[in-house]
Amino acid sequence: MKISIVIAQEEHYKYAQEICDTIESSALLRGTGIAKRTPDYIKKKIHNRDAVIALDKNGVFAGFCYIESWQHGKFVAHSGLIVHPSFRNHGLAKKIKTFVFNYSLKKYPGAKVFGITTGLAVMKINSDLGYKPVPFSELTNDPSFWKGCQTCTNYEILKSKDNKMCLCTGMLYDPTEKPKIPPKHPFNVRIWNRLKEIKAALFLGNKEK
Repeated sequence: MKISIVIAQEEHYKYAQEICDTIESSALLRGTGIAKRTPDYIKKKIHNRDAVIALDKNGVFAGFCYIESWQHGKFVAHSGLIVHPSFRNHGLAKKIKTFVFNYSLKKYPGAKVFGITTGLAVMKINSDLGYKPVPFSELTNDPSFWKGCQTCTNYEILKSKDNKMCLCTGMLYDPTEKPKIPPKHPFNVRIWNRLKEIKAALFLGNKEK
């Protein structure tokens, strides 16, 4: 299966609605929270050269991811990482993430790269790239970042905790801290899954009371 991953250009505007639909349907299928985006927002990211897209040899949409920056480029994050159902289980998500990660380091030199996610697969990819789990206090304090979580199904949990924690796990890559090498300790899916279950029991359990 030949897939090309490129920096998105204006010629890719036509995929904006499909990208939004794929992001939303994926979130519904997993039953996890994810911030919704509009086609206009996706087009803006493409216009600013802050997005990458994956297409097969026939131009069929396969995957997408975009970059967001805060505090004058001191922090950047990758959002909307998605692989179309027809192209899953081929390692494409990791290829897209690695591409956008390296592109971010070139476009925003010196920036700390971070993310918050409930997805174990994304955590594994981030860990392989050199991210480490951190408390939310080490992430950007820009209110606009947290405002983007308002369309997430878990936003009420985040708000009740004063943006200090939620079901998501915060992960950070600091380019000044150490070279980008695989972590010393391998990512353990069972441990992370257990921690995720504990978080859900604590937060959702308290929410129901």
